[in-house]
Amino acid sequence: MLIYLHLCLEFFRIGLFSFGGGYATLPFLYHIADVYKWYTPQQLSDMIAISSITPGPVGVNVATFAGFSTAGILGSLIATTSVILPSYVLVIIISKLHEKFKTNRKVQAAIYGLKPAGCGLLTAVALNIFKDNVTGLFAFFFFAVLLGMSFKQKRDPLFYLGISAIVGLIAGFFNLK
Repeated sequence: MLIYLHLCLEFFRIGLFSFGGGYATLPFLYHIADVYKWYTPQQLSDMIAISSITPGPVGVNVATFAGFSTAGILGSLIATTSVILPSYVLVIIISKLHEKFKTNRKVQAAIYGLKPAGCGLLTAVALNIFKDNVTGLFAFFFFAVLLGMSFKQKRDPLFYLGISAIVGLIAGFFNLK
């Protein structure tokens, strides 16, 4: 029973303080992996990969997977509801006060200040994902090739995910790292 309360509180906190979309939840999720050991950083990387290619918001999908891996179906329902609830309540409140906030300079300044913080958090997450997943020479080479391709050819991210999945299957079959 205590695990459900912990899930509710942690994912409510994530929903309340992660500004900038689903990927902004990732530093909090890595923190949970370190503190509570509900899942490993490698499992979180797998959750992120699956959440990126499944329909729906990444943050909600990851919360669902994390809740399920921690406490089964009820855990996934609690984590998903808890991560959504703060946004739901805030949107209702803000929509009621929209006209007042629309031109408020202090609110605009706060949002302006949150943008660099969000970029910093996403950079930290990207470095953690890189560190956890690019573990060998083959993976580093493949990462460099895909990074170069993504700068030269502006394609849909699903294209690169598809290539990565195929190469990952081949690398797994031949046990390449």
